[in-house]
Amino acid sequence: MEQYTWVIWLVLSVVLIVAEIFTLGFFLFWFGIGALSAALIGLFGLGLTWQFLTFAVVSTVLTILSRTLFSKYLFNSSDEVKMGADSLPGMIGTVTSASRGALNAGAVKVYGSEWTAFPMDGETPLTEGEKVEVVSVKGSSIYVRSLKKEIPGWKQE
Repeated sequence: MEQYTWVIWLVLSVVLIVAEIFTLGFFLFWFGIGALSAALIGLFGLGLTWQFLTFAVVSTVLTILSRTLFSKYLFNSSDEVKMGADSLPGMIGTVTSASRGALNAGAVKVYGSEWTAFPMDGETPLTEGEKVEVVSVKGSSIYVRSLKKEIPGWKQE
């Protein structure tokens, strides 16, 4: 019976790797690889002790690597993709409607979407056609800074 334990390891490997499809943590896959390596050791005729030792070492090493090195270098989460309103700060927009009212509210088009915009300093009026940079997003409004002084040759008056 000991000569066929590699088949049990192989079945266990397939079960663990397939079960990984239904989990979110990417954890069972490493134990499936450990079981596969134990199956190879069993296929070569080494005893049950060597098979268990191979399974334990390979699974442990791969799990530790996936939680430290792999996650640090392969799955770099520091460069998060910003989406929606979170991606607006730093973007350049065009004023489509000049300032009006006490708060100098205007309309700015950024990436094809029109936003209610307020000047960051609260006093500088927005003029139609002017380029502005989005500084922050608060609710459904954006706060912008005029770029006519920062971009040489742009709307010099």
